[in-house]
Amino acid sequence: MMRPVTGFLGGLMLGVLMPGVSISAGAAQLTVRIVDQHGAPVADAVVTAIPDDATHPPAKPRHATTKAIDQKNLMFVPYLEVFRPGDSVVFHNSDSTRHHVYSFSPVKSFEFVLAPGQSSAPVVLDKSGAVAVGCNIHDHMIAWLYISDATWIAHSGARGEVGFEALPKGGYSVHVWQPRLRPNETDIVKSVTLDGGTDSRTITFKLTLLPDRRMQSDREQY
Repeated sequence: MMRPVTGFLGGLMLGVLMPGVSISAGAAQLTVRIVDQHGAPVADAVVTAIPDDATHPPAKPRHATTKAIDQKNLMFVPYLEVFRPGDSVVFHNSDSTRHHVYSFSPVKSFEFVLAPGQSSAPVVLDKSGAVAVGCNIHDHMIAWLYISDATWIAHSGARGEVGFEALPKGGYSVHVWQPRLRPNETDIVKSVTLDGGTDSRTITFKLTLLPDRRMQSDREQY
């Protein structure tokens, strides 16, 4: 059985539970598998499980956290990170060349140049949504910030799976989003009903994805 931890475990990202949410003794387990149009596992897919029952108690307030995105070997690391509204992100430059980090997203816009070894000031992410981040010098450098207040949320690792433990009995809308979905394509959604107790379900999403822009050649490498 999967243990309730936060982080990667062999490519399986376990569900992140919003602090303050009570867990029922009759809770169930849900595994979400994500594959592409060729049947290959999909990493960096954000999965949220939203209960149909609106009477679930709201999560208690939590302390905002700061997460770091590094720039190393002309790549953003990690490529995708999940945040809660009110969290902050800091960008580091571990390369030997400067980077011009920017986002023109309506969710959060910012722009700054980082010399080798520099870090940005914390950027507060106060709205929900997906934020595309790029480098104006190295076009293939892309990162995504996904901000959500969903109680159950996680993103897939190399195995293309997310596991949610201790979900209360009831119906859920399971949403999947991935950066390489076609522009303006909404979340892919499936419904599932969990019976509680020892109930353990697996559902699979098949996504049609565009090519990975990070693999495209750059007009300027240094």
